[in-house]
Formats: sequence, C-alpha cells, structure tokens
Amino acid sequence: MKKQKSTFALYFGNRGFFPESLIAEARTELSEILKKLGHDFLMLESNLTRFGAVESPEEGRKYAKFLDEHKGKFEGVILCLPNFGDETGAISALQDAGVPIFILAYPDDLYKLKFHQRRDAFCGKFSIMDVFYQYQLPYTAFMPHTVHPFSKEFEEQIDIFDKVCKVVKGMKRMTVGAIGARTTAFKTVRYDELTLQKYGITTEVLDLSEVFRRVRLVDIESVAAKQKAYRLTNYTNFKKVPAKAFENMVRFGVVLDDIIVEYSLDALALRCWIEMEMEFGVAPCSLLSEINDRGIPAACELDICNAITMHALNLASGKPATCLDWNNNYDTDPDKCILFHCGPVPQSLMTGKGEVIDHPMFAKALGEGNGWGPNVGRIAPNKITFASSKTQDGKIHIYLGEGEFTNDVIQEGFFGCGGVAKIDNLQDKLYKIGYNGYRHHVSVTPGHSAKAIREAFTRYLGYEITEI
Repeated sequence: MKKQKSTFALYFGNRGFFPESLIAEARTELSEILKKLGHDFLMLESNLTRFGAVESPEEGRKYAKFLDEHKGKFEGVILCLPNFGDETGAISALQDAGVPIFILAYPDDLYKLKFHQRRDAFCGKFSIMDVFYQYQLPYTAFMPHTVHPFSKEFEEQIDIFDKVCKVVKGMKRMTVGAIGARTTAFKTVRYDELTLQKYGITTEVLDLSEVFRRVRLVDIESVAAKQKAYRLTNYTNFKKVPAKAFENMVRFGVVLDDIIVEYSLDALALRCWIEMEMEFGVAPCSLLSEINDRGIPAACELDICNAITMHALNLASGKPATCLDWNNNYDTDPDKCILFHCGPVPQSLMTGKGEVIDHPMFAKALGEGNGWGPNVGRIAPNKITFASSKTQDGKIHIYLGEGEFTNDVIQEGFFGCGGVAKIDNLQDKLYKIGYNGYRHHVSVTPGHSAKAIREAFTRYLGYEITEI
C-alpha cells in the first residue's frame, strides 16, 4: 500500500551581496536529487526573477502568484538557501503558501570562504527563521543546521518532510465515521465532536439500526455481494465459518463499503458488540481487518480518537495501521508487553494468513456460534510507531513513541491477534499514559515515523503533545 511521494514547490533565496552563480547550481542540484528520490516538483522559471530566485518583496509577490496558480498541485515548499537569502522576499512569497515549508541551507566549503565564494547560508537561515517566527508563519528545520542536497543527511530530512506533508494534507480536512453509539461500559472512548471540528475533523454519525436495516436489504446474489465474498474468501481463512454467518459478514462488508463511499470517510470506528452478535451471529473483526489492510483506518469499540490517530500513522508510514489493546505484561521483562486485539489487525501486518473463528467472549456470553469474525494470528516482527489521542478542554492531545514487535513467543491458544512489543522505558511510558487519562487502546503502524508526526502535529496542526 505504498503511497505516492509528495510534490514540492521549490523556492530559492538570494541576496545580492553574495555570489549569484550559486543559484543556478542549486536549481540544478536540488532538481537532480529530488528526481532521484522519486519526488515531483514545481520550479519558477529562471527568467521570471533575477537568476530564478527571490531577492525582494516584488519578486516574492511573483513567486506567491506562481504558487497560487499551482494551488493544489504541491504538498510542501522547499525553501532553499544557496546563499544568505532575503528574508523579506521570503515572507512576501510564502506567507500564504498554506503548506509545510522546509528550510534548507547550503553548507559553506572550508576552502571557499573568500568573499566571492562565501554562502553565509548558515547565518541567513537564522534570519529567515526569525522573520517567519515574527509573522507566525510555521516552518520546518532539521539538524544539522546546514546540509548539501547530495548528502545522506538531506535524504533523511526530505524523507521526514515528505511524511510531514502527507500528514498535514490528510489531517487538515478529514471525515471520520462513528458507526453506532458508544457502548455504555466503555467510557474510556469518550470524545468531543466540537473539538474535533475545530481541527478540521468532521464526524458523521450513523445509528446501528440504520446499518442493520441496510444489511437486511443486501441481496446476497448481487454483484457487490459476490465481489465482497470473493474478496473475503481470498483475504483470510473462512473455512470454519458456517455459511449463514459468512453470508451475514458479506452483507455487513457490502454495507460498510457503501457507507465509506457515501460519506467520503477517511476513517471509521464501529460499535462492534454486542448487538451485531445477538442479531446476526457475527463479529466484525475480520471485516475491519480487511478495511484496514486497504489503508482505510477502521477502529473497533467506537474509538473515534484512535481512528483519527490511525489515519495519521497511515499517512506517515504509507502502510496500514491498527488499533490494539495495551493488554498483557510479558513475563518480568519491564520493556516488553503484549499488544492485542480480537482480530482487526491488517493481514499485511501479520506473520501469515489468519483464521476466522467464533469469538470466545461472545460464546461465553451468548452461547457458541454467535460471534464468528475474529481473524486470529500473530503480528509480524517489525519496527513500529505507536500513538493515541484524546479530546480534552477543547484540544486534541496525543502521545507518540517508537519500538518494535519482536519474535518472542506467545503461548499457543492465546486468543486473537497479538504480538510482543519492545519499547524502551516502557514502564515509565505506561505510568505517564495512565496518569494523563489516555485510553487502553493504542494505534500502531510499521516503521519509525514519530518525528514526522510530531512535526506535523505541533508545527502545523496545533495538537498538544503529551511527552512520554
């Protein structure tokens, strides 16, 4: 589920006291490395300003017009300083850009410090940052302070900035579906719709009665139902599932897909028990697994805040995310625990194809055969980024961290889909998570993307970070 890389608008700063020949070199070098890294880009024609750079407010306005003419065609701006650069021109050019801005300053060559060769971008970067700060224009800068576009450090920085741009673009305006009401017992997944809306997140709410009505109307012989049955049969192992239960899962799958399209949902959370099991004899775990595997975040237990968090993780990693429980200690190892859920984990994050079973919790509560749906298996070893969010006092709060799923064995017969997570200083993190009122769920995606998500949330989206 690899997503396309961001397109950047390229900006080049100039100041007349410094060697203008460096501008042409930078235009060529930056274009070359971005092509190599797989990024598309937009660049102002070199004859529209002096040397194709911005040195004055007038040239800045020309660049702002260029951005406006290409609005929607780029996800971020790379502000490149081949030399000192003009900060006033930069403000005129970029104050209405509306996208993340990455400030790149070229390093000076130790053996090219004579006046006609010196860049002084090291100093110029501070001037740009200072004026942007004064104008409250958010920007991104990484360490080290200066890097050459052909360096390994630049490749690492642009990879992070690419993720920042994806998260900002995807989270500025999103729609999350709340399908069903919160289960009374789960007060831990409370959320505030008005707070979410302040951050550009619209919640579309559907009652389960409407979902059930639609499910009953699905023709199992329809094209949509046949396509869904084929998809599910090839997705995981349904061999143990009775025909009637499988048909009901197909019907629910068709309805959930229709709802996603009808309401243009970027993510959803579903009330997954106990009405579905009582009326239809199925649990939606494997359906959520399949939806997640397509890159549409789908959280169980109506956890809207973790559905939103999953969307951010998915945007950053370009891979599916999942919602898990902080569930078990792992023997006496203080830095390991078992993360688990009944079966909504995307197949692509598992060690192999899962198996759909009758949910043992519902078998105990309702009798056997009333909870077919969990996709059981094990989570594959991998580096991970984890996060969770909440609404409180009119703000969205989030915590972030990184770790890994290990090869450690979980006892055979352990129900659901779980994995052993190793996280440095885990006990301290758990202590802070608990004392700051976060839920028992945590969102997880492969790879390490916490730096990019933090940058997107704090610099551009206004989320509150809880340090753990």
